[in-house]
Amino acid sequence: MSEPHVAAVAGSLREDSYTRVALERALRDASAAGASTDLIDLRALELPVFDADAREAGDAPELTRRIREADSILLGTPVYHGSYAAPLKNALDYCGFDEFEKKTVGLLAVAGGSFPITALDHLRSVCRALDCWVIPHQAAVPRASTAIEDGEFVDSDLEARVATLGADAVQYANIEPEPASFESEENVGAGD
Repeated sequence: MSEPHVAAVAGSLREDSYTRVALERALRDASAAGASTDLIDLRALELPVFDADAREAGDAPELTRRIREADSILLGTPVYHGSYAAPLKNALDYCGFDEFEKKTVGLLAVAGGSFPITALDHLRSVCRALDCWVIPHQAAVPRASTAIEDGEFVDSDLEARVATLGADAVQYANIEPEPASFESEENVGAGD
């Protein structure tokens, strides 16, 4: 069996994104566990607001190709208003079952405050609808500005949680989820 391939989607457009730092940390552990890795930085892609009549707009074909090539996908987001960020939502709208069905997905949320959990719950629901297998361990980085300084973790407990997510993405990369989720059987895609 070839080495697993782990892609991480950074759902933040900030130059000095804590989300990106956390995903880079998770990918280091995925690499140490034997995976090839790919950080999909949404800042570097041209992704207009999703329009179902223009599914191939901008860099959408590159985005979907890179996600399809992954055995495991890490979704990282800053928390805005208790949910995941619009850039990540937009990127996910360009994707579907071809990119996510039966794939292993790990979730990471970064918050300025102390409660990033609802964003993870929202992403878990999206992943269920896409028939993914979501890693039970999820990483949350509350109070990011005190946990990460100068692009490095200074909170070793939070860093360990993020590193575990990267290792789990490799360990469970080729899991065979059975049976299909109820949501995936009912969700046939956009109804526009």
